[in-house]
Amino acid sequence: MRPLLMFLSIFAATLWIALPGSAGPAMAQEPQLGLPVEDLVIQSGDKEHRFEAEVASTDKQRSKGLMFRKEMPEQRGMLFLFEGEGDRYFWMKNTPLPLDIIFIDASGAIVSIADNTTPFSEDVIPSLGPAKFVFEINAGLAEKLEISAGDAVISPSLGLD
Repeated sequence: MRPLLMFLSIFAATLWIALPGSAGPAMAQEPQLGLPVEDLVIQSGDKEHRFEAEVASTDKQRSKGLMFRKEMPEQRGMLFLFEGEGDRYFWMKNTPLPLDIIFIDASGAIVSIADNTTPFSEDVIPSLGPAKFVFEINAGLAEKLEISAGDAVISPSLGLD
């Protein structure tokens, strides 16, 4: 009878781990479900850098952002949309993924870039000028692609023609 009990215990534990929503071992966090994804282009001099941007447009989506994400493909990012232009402040609390945070004004121009932010930090990261949009990408990518303040950002959600 003992082998049967052992088998049932192992089967139950395996089933518990495999069920969606179970509190089993930590797995890589998946992108937020239900967020629209759109093409975003950053024009840097004569170069165009193309990204897939997950769009966070509600307070709830913006407040979660990329928290708890452990990885993100290189050509992916998250675009935050705000109602109006103003000073923006971000932090990295609950965010294990180091990021470059790109602050963008209402005309689509990059205002500033906070590069290589520190995971889990509660330090405030300011926009250094009025911004209406924020785009987060993997840390070091802005420098690697030579993206800088003044570059133009083009994406459907920016509402620029």
